[in-house]
Amino acid sequence: MRFKQFLVIGLGRFGTAVATTLYELGHEVVAVDVEEENVQDVMNLVTHAAIVDATEERALRNLGISNFDVVIVAIGTNIQANILATVAAKTSGARYVVSKAVDDVSRRVLEKVGADLVIRPEHDMGVRLARQLAMPNLFESLDLGSDYSVVELDVGDRLRGTLKDLNLINRFGVQVIAINHNGHVEVTPRAEEVISAHDKIVVVGANHSVEELRRYLND
Repeated sequence: MRFKQFLVIGLGRFGTAVATTLYELGHEVVAVDVEEENVQDVMNLVTHAAIVDATEERALRNLGISNFDVVIVAIGTNIQANILATVAAKTSGARYVVSKAVDDVSRRVLEKVGADLVIRPEHDMGVRLARQLAMPNLFESLDLGSDYSVVELDVGDRLRGTLKDLNLINRFGVQVIAINHNGHVEVTPRAEEVISAHDKIVVVGANHSVEELRRYLND
């Protein structure tokens, strides 16, 4: 099974949470920050941690940035450093860069300089909370705690056949609750529903079970 490799730049609360959680889920994680104290705090919680100025392209190339599947730029309030690190990551050959924005202006700038995905953690969490409070039934069905997840996965070429024959419940411990057939979504599919190559499935299960299926699909 192939473990994904992640580089997390910036070890504030958000970056530390991302880095340590990815590591707990079984991935290889390199975490860097310019502050020695921040690096020391995660030294034993990730694969490798180092003091690095990620705004310098040479430093990122020395890390072998092109070998990482995903680079997360999680620098906190220093917007300039965040933008420079994003530019340096893309210029140095990063495959996929996720950048943290603090406001809408920085979001637009990060998108323009090449970030593949821009997130605003506090804003996004606020929107999610508002929707959950406005739709309490949805809140109850999706708030599964820290040990369970509802996740959409691309099946690629690894899963073909009916849900009954694939038997994902016994094989991986997950339940398929929806199938996306190229834009056509089948909710609560029957056992006879067929999964074809490159469909997407929405599954619910324990985090370790979902992660086991994800690894199987990416192998």
